[in-house]
Amino acid sequence: MESTYLNCLAFFGVGGAHPGGLQLTKNILSREKIGSTTKILDVGCGTGQTSAYIAKKYGCHVTALDCHTIMIEKAKKRFRSLQLPVVTCYGSAEHLPFEDESFDMILSESVTAFTDVSKSIPEYKRVLKPNGILLAIEMTLENLITEAELAQILHFYGVRQLLSEAEWRAHFQKAGFRQVLSENFKLHPDAQNMCHALDFSLSKNIDPSYFHTLHQHQYLSMIYKDRLGCRIYRCQ
Repeated sequence: MESTYLNCLAFFGVGGAHPGGLQLTKNILSREKIGSTTKILDVGCGTGQTSAYIAKKYGCHVTALDCHTIMIEKAKKRFRSLQLPVVTCYGSAEHLPFEDESFDMILSESVTAFTDVSKSIPEYKRVLKPNGILLAIEMTLENLITEAELAQILHFYGVRQLLSEAEWRAHFQKAGFRQVLSENFKLHPDAQNMCHALDFSLSKNIDPSYFHTLHQHQYLSMIYKDRLGCRIYRCQ
């Protein structure tokens, strides 16, 4: 399997790989009204760390979706071990396998940036109930970069585009979200260092090339720390 950034996350089984990690997720969710009847979709659930937290904390209906088979299997293993009734689905954000108006809330933790936003964001709007909420923690371009720097970032992370806050807002609004709020999240110097993560689900016999991918991520995080930031977008 190719040594891509997303495959690296899958084989190391990094939980909370998004900026701010689980602690930021907890903080964001604490501001929302979530009850036992709330239906939440965790898009790009990874190893299921966030979905498991939500199910345990709020006792609500949680659906965890990912397009990486290794991630889905690790998420299922987590839910079984914790005896949590989280529904797991294999699928992509661009083509969500759900009926219209199925969820009260969608959570996207550094996921949408890796998709075709012209397809994924309208899909979020489609499966959300009227007045449903999208919470997205997403990589955001802070300052101008050169064509060479852009090409390096796009190639390494496998993302289609780097969006500014204004561009993110435009995509959310075009999809039909009436209210789009954004919050600038300042990263701690170690926030992008996966070696400091507390949650790993390691695969057996990890190819040495993935360790290089891990180190390359740390390197890019450092050299672009003033140009690549993070925003919390709340869309309704």
